[in-house]
Amino acid sequence: MSAGKKFMSLRESLGLTQRQIAETVGVTDQTVSNWERGVHVPRLTLMQTVKLCQITNCSLEDLAKLFEPEKDSD
Repeated sequence: MSAGKKFMSLRESLGLTQRQIAETVGVTDQTVSNWERGVHVPRLTLMQTVKLCQITNCSLEDLAKLFEPEKDSD
């Protein structure tokens, strides 16, 4: 499963909308959509990252692992 799909699954399991994430973090809902579709990974300030961790109930380490690029299998 891609990082974006994992994030979407987490968001949905928490009953949150893209808009709720966006408003909390200070980005647009289109930006959250781009994360989920794998178009972009989050590029956030430290405070935005703290807010994303809080709203998703994730530690910084868990959030970093969630968006870590997948390794190619040989």
